[in-house]
Amino acid sequence: MVTFVATPIGNLKDITLRALETLKNADVIFCEDTRHTLKLLNAYEIRKPLLSCHKFNEREAAERIAAAAREGKEVAIVSDAGMPVISDPGNLVCRTLREQGIDYTVAPGANAALSALILSGLPADRFAFVGFLPEKAGEKRELLERYARAEETLLFHSAPQDVDRDVAAMAEALGDRAACAVREITKLHEEAQPFRLAEGLPGEKRGEYVLVVEGAKAGENALNALSETEHIRHYMEMGLDKKEALKRAAKDRGVTKSALYPFAIDL
Repeated sequence: MVTFVATPIGNLKDITLRALETLKNADVIFCEDTRHTLKLLNAYEIRKPLLSCHKFNEREAAERIAAAAREGKEVAIVSDAGMPVISDPGNLVCRTLREQGIDYTVAPGANAALSALILSGLPADRFAFVGFLPEKAGEKRELLERYARAEETLLFHSAPQDVDRDVAAMAEALGDRAACAVREITKLHEEAQPFRLAEGLPGEKRGEYVLVVEGAKAGENALNALSETEHIRHYMEMGLDKKEALKRAAKDRGVTKSALYPFAIDL
C-alpha cells in the first residue's frame, strides 16, 4: 500500500498516531528532502530507508513508487512539512498510481493554509486555496484577476523574498482589502499580522507565509469582468466624460488612471 503522510509544519508534536504507525511500518519512505525528514524520524526513533521525491525527479520517483507497490511493499510519501501534493511534490505520483491501477491512501494531519485561515479571523465559511503565485509578473496578475470577483476568502502561500511583490500584485489586481499575514505556524514565534493590501505588509520578512485575503463584497468588481476599454466605455455611456470614467474604472480595479489611459485613447 502507498500512503501519503502529513507531517508537522513546525511543532514536531503535531504528528498523528496513525502517521507514526505508517512511518514505522513502511518498507521505504519517499521524501522531499532526506535531511529534513531524517530529523523527524530521529525524533521518534524511526529507522527506514529514505529515497528522494522532489519536483526535479518526481516522474522518476513515481515509477519507483509504483514498482515498489506492485512488489507488495509498504510505501510512505512525505513532504518537508504538512500535506504532500498540496503546494508540494506528489501530484504526479497520484496520477501515475491512478493510471497504473495502484491503490493509495492518505494519513491526514497538519495543514498550514487551514491553520492560517483560523488564525487570521477572516471569514472561514467559504474559502479558496490559491497556493503560490507564479514568478512572472504578467502570469501573477492574470491569475489574481481570475479571483478578483470571488467572494470567498483567499489563501496564498508566499516565500519571504516574494511577500512584498505578491502583496503589491494583490493590491493592484484585487483592490484594497483586509488581509492577514501568518507565519511560524505552531512554532515559538507564531504570528498573525492583520494589514491592508494597499498599505503593504510592514516589517522584515522572515519565514514562510500564508497570506489570507478577504473576498470581494457581494456584487463588488462585477465591472472588472469587462475588458479595460469596455469598463471605461460603461461609465462614459452613463454620461461621464472620459477623465471621470477613467477615474471611476481605475478605482474599481485598484489601479492608477495612467495604467488605464492606453485603453481609453480611441474612445
